[in-house]
Amino acid sequence: MTGTVLSELVDGVRTITLNRPDRLNAINPELLADLRAALAEANGDPDTRAMLLRGAGRAFCSGDDLKEFDDQVGTEAETTRYVEDIQDITREILLGEKMVVGAVHGWAVGGGLEWMINCDLVLVGEGARFFFPEVSWGLFVTGAVTALLPRLVGLQKAREMILLGDRFDAAQAVDWGLALKALPESTLFREAHTLAKRIADLPQGAVRDLKRTLNKSATLDAEGAMALEVAATVRGFLDPETARRIAGFE
Repeated sequence: MTGTVLSELVDGVRTITLNRPDRLNAINPELLADLRAALAEANGDPDTRAMLLRGAGRAFCSGDDLKEFDDQVGTEAETTRYVEDIQDITREILLGEKMVVGAVHGWAVGGGLEWMINCDLVLVGEGARFFFPEVSWGLFVTGAVTALLPRLVGLQKAREMILLGDRFDAAQAVDWGLALKALPESTLFREAHTLAKRIADLPQGAVRDLKRTLNKSATLDAEGAMALEVAATVRGFLDPETARRIAGFE
């Protein structure tokens, strides 16, 4: 697969790479379509026994591409479909058949941070940085984060992170339970592939059962949370105040 997403299978590990490095792998409609196709293919492929999700270039994913905001907003129905496309990525990562290892370097912002949280196991580069900018634009989080994040960091911390959008680093991500460990970027992707290969070598029936059981127990009602997120995000996309704020984005 070529274009905004690359996909390569080696030794049972499907490496899926976000490939808009000139935009720090920012999210646009093409990337969403390509990523969903790559994830769905991997989830349905018997030769894929684990996935590794990473970004090309200097970052994992810098979130929604605000330079293309006008292409993401249309009628309420069109905007809802676009937000549902974002949620479909979470369905493939969080609720799909295969374990997903996230290898996160550089910036993981907004939707990129949400996808990181969706991964089953996460390794981060020591220089990685994270934050949720959505509320500052008048938007809202997606990715079942409203269900997942309070369970990871607690309700008070989740409120602070989403509402205030403060930046945090790799050490804090590990300390708060958002990542397994922080590694030098020079070894990050090699170590992430090694971890994914260990998962690929395990009996896959037990791995699928573990993923399904843990993720359903952790989220309880991921689909319900995502439905509320869609409504809030669509409201934000269609709010003139949001358009005004984003118009000043550089």
